[in-house]
Amino acid sequence: MAEDRRQFTFEISLSILNHLGRNLYRSFMTVLGEAISNSWDADANNVWVYIDTKRDSLVIKDDGVGMNAEDFQNKFLKIGYSKRKVGSKSTNGRPYIGRKGIGKIALLSCAEKINVWTRKSPQNEYVGGVIDNSVLDEAIKDDLTPDGYPLGRADEKLFQAYKQGLDHGTIIYFQKITDGVRNSIHQIRKVIALYFRFSLIDDGFRILVNDEPITLDDLDDLAKNTQFLWNINGLDDPYVSQKLVATTLEHGSIAAEGSLNGFIASVRKPRDLGIFTTDQKVGVDLFVNGRLREKDLLRHISTARIYESYLYGQIHYDGLDDDTDRFTSNREGIVADDPKFNELLQILKNAVMRQIVDQWDEWRIKHREEGDSEHPHLTPRERKSRDLFNIVSKDYIEPGGSAQKGKVDEWVDGLAEDAQFNIPSYADCFISENLVRRYIEDRKITLSPEAEAERDKWKGKEIENKNKANISIGVRRSNSDLSYLSMDYLANLVDKVKDPNKQAGLSRDATEYKPMRDAVAHTALLADPAKQRLTAVYDNIKARIKTLLSSP
Repeated sequence: MAEDRRQFTFEISLSILNHLGRNLYRSFMTVLGEAISNSWDADANNVWVYIDTKRDSLVIKDDGVGMNAEDFQNKFLKIGYSKRKVGSKSTNGRPYIGRKGIGKIALLSCAEKINVWTRKSPQNEYVGGVIDNSVLDEAIKDDLTPDGYPLGRADEKLFQAYKQGLDHGTIIYFQKITDGVRNSIHQIRKVIALYFRFSLIDDGFRILVNDEPITLDDLDDLAKNTQFLWNINGLDDPYVSQKLVATTLEHGSIAAEGSLNGFIASVRKPRDLGIFTTDQKVGVDLFVNGRLREKDLLRHISTARIYESYLYGQIHYDGLDDDTDRFTSNREGIVADDPKFNELLQILKNAVMRQIVDQWDEWRIKHREEGDSEHPHLTPRERKSRDLFNIVSKDYIEPGGSAQKGKVDEWVDGLAEDAQFNIPSYADCFISENLVRRYIEDRKITLSPEAEAERDKWKGKEIENKNKANISIGVRRSNSDLSYLSMDYLANLVDKVKDPNKQAGLSRDATEYKPMRDAVAHTALLADPAKQRLTAVYDNIKARIKTLLSSP
């Protein structure tokens, strides 16, 4: 049988577009990001973004190098064409953001129709076409090859207003964005300012939304709600240096191994991060060569501690962009279990986050905010006392414009450490004395002559003081005899020792406790030795009361 000597070649069905990710791009912002990245790679100085939320339309125009007919066919429309085949940087020395050449699928599938119009110089004619996705869907359904789906002619009327003054570059007009433009223009500007950092740090690259340039001012409300800042390996970033350093209450530096840098910041309330849409928030994100590559980086090393819900920032690590392709097909993440990515995560976990968790708790407490309840910096008792003090003390803080603000703030801050001790000490006193009263009532113990005399003394003082103040209402919820007795007299009724010098008992501890207890009850500030003694004595009292209460 004769050998078949025909020349065989690959033939690609248009359905490959779906397999490569035509339906993977999840949001309008992803599409916008892909278009801006292409403009950067094309050495554009300006990118104009025009958004019409009512018509769900988007126009991206840039003054980049543009394309001729050959470029449009063999580069733009060639799925898988990568600029990196001819180098890693553009003609003007910009590191290329694009890699695989399939990101354009986001552009070709996100709207009902995508019109493209481009030229390389004023001497060239515009070239382009229109991708009608309803027609493309039919071609895919019929299993056609690319040559079976010719692009339609772009509607030149759509471009008239955008061609003016554009000597070279590309215009892409998206008609009827698939999921609509759900973000407001205000939100979109914030997203661009945060996630397209090179538009703020490179004087040769501007992004304009509806003819208004993106600037640092688009991040003002986020900066205003930011409390703390950590700069990692000396990141030089205008948002950090011009906004955050000036507005944050505390900021510090972190040195970490490797070539990464970045910043992490903490807001006042977790809700301050939800500035884009109702189901999205700013997080700590990974950038490679200026492009967002992984959102919410901390989820990979999360400890589920409260402080994580306050953090946002950027980690820049260009070392991930090497000969190995580490990015997922939809270009919105890093391939799972990539060794180099895992090394980065370990650096963040061990060098960066350890310092942040310690300082975050200290700084929050310092500025009268709740900290991390799981941090051992304070005992649960100390932390709850400080939290209560912070809540109450805010009622006494002078308004921002008051001449006394600095002085009053200093006075309040000076009380914090003592409040951390005095507040739970008062709670100890309140609980223990009332429990002993209930014990005496339950055991039907009668008052001693000394206790009756003490009761009468305080009843008399109460009547005298109420008359002076012209008060006729009852002060105590209960006028029982026991309510007029403090721990020293109560203790003598239930556990009185004959010789305090030789015998241990509740009455001896209560006697020693009384002068310090009275100081706390009268809101005096205790000396450190008194605090230590009061704590030791009360531990004895608490143990004896627990023994009493548990006895039959």
